[in-house]
Amino acid sequence: MTERIRLAHGGGGTLMQRLIEEEFLSLHDDPAGVLHDAAVLSLPPGRVAFTTDGYVVQPLEFPGGDIGRLAVVGTANDLAMAGARPLRLSLAMILEEGLELALLRRIVASLAAAACECGVAIVTGDTKVVEQGKGDGVFLTTSGIGVVESPEPIHPLRIRAGDRLLVSGDLGRHGVAILAARHGLDLQPPLASDCAPLWPAVESLLAAGVQLHCLRDLTRGGLASALHELATAAGLSFLLEEDAIPVAEPVARTCDLLGFDPVHLANEGRFVAVVPPEHLEAARALLEPQGGAVIGRVEAGPAQVRLRTPFGSERLLLPPSGELLPRIC
Repeated sequence: MTERIRLAHGGGGTLMQRLIEEEFLSLHDDPAGVLHDAAVLSLPPGRVAFTTDGYVVQPLEFPGGDIGRLAVVGTANDLAMAGARPLRLSLAMILEEGLELALLRRIVASLAAAACECGVAIVTGDTKVVEQGKGDGVFLTTSGIGVVESPEPIHPLRIRAGDRLLVSGDLGRHGVAILAARHGLDLQPPLASDCAPLWPAVESLLAAGVQLHCLRDLTRGGLASALHELATAAGLSFLLEEDAIPVAEPVARTCDLLGFDPVHLANEGRFVAVVPPEHLEAARALLEPQGGAVIGRVEAGPAQVRLRTPFGSERLLLPPSGELLPRIC
């Protein structure tokens, strides 16, 4: 008989305690430590960055990852975008009655592996169970703390006219991987999500002395949404070169077939960096070997994002107006 989550697993009694001890205790930094209502942390000196996020995705497992990896990597990446080394995470799970324990165990193992890869410790958490039909298998909420290692603030208000725009890698892999898994598309060659930690790339930029005016990871809404948010906050105009934007061949083919635009598709291991022109070559030297590229520049003018086509014409790049792929991150 298949083992499944029952409502009693969230009732605070014997079954819940057994679930925590047998399935979740291995996630914590010190499994032998005392379980209490709050974690007491010792952090390195310096400024602290703090973030929180919720994760919903269908299917729960997909090429290149699953909801567990997504939650850990996504939260660690949000800290990295503030120039912070990720250190500690909290994790809250909402489980749906009927969820197979075998699937839950795979997700827990993925959570632990991703935490190790990102160099973070999961130090506290919570578990709730909802009735069948009132969830989506698993919902995860994570909060993260990191210590800021950037010598200067990294945020949209530091963006200046003349700055250059770079992306850290090709775009749209996560969105297309989720689409293929959800609808059974047999992409050739097979395509995996780009779900990966971003701190190593940010750390290398900081170590090289690159001045980072702003960073933004390219998740829901992709590059288009991220740049619109930054342009609006900075009150400046962004000009992109369409033929400079890196897109893998399977992503480009899928977009051509289904009418998507890669700049609107979600990513889970890519960021855009805004750097002053005098630091462009140093940033390029670090990001281009990883598949990154210089894609445009910042100009004075109204807050907008313009895309210059290979034919020399320009068009406004607008954020997506609807949901291309629901339950994607």
